[in-house]
Amino acid sequence: MKKLLIFLCLTLSGFAVFAQNTDGVEMADKMRSSGMIYVVIATISIIFVGLAIYLFAMDRRLKKIEKEK
Repeated sequence: MKKLLIFLCLTLSGFAVFAQNTDGVEMADKMRSSGMIYVVIATISIIFVGLAIYLFAMDRRLKKIEKEK
């Protein structure tokens, strides 16, 4: 029963892919043509790099605290 339910969910989720419009994303085309897409990519990259640096620094601090105990 569980396998059948999973099979039906996966099968029906495929129909949503075919229902999407394939004309292209108008907003992305405008941003690409005006060069603003690079600003978006740069902003997202800065955010991810900042999060990675924060997580590595936090991990280093936690390892230092664990070694003390």
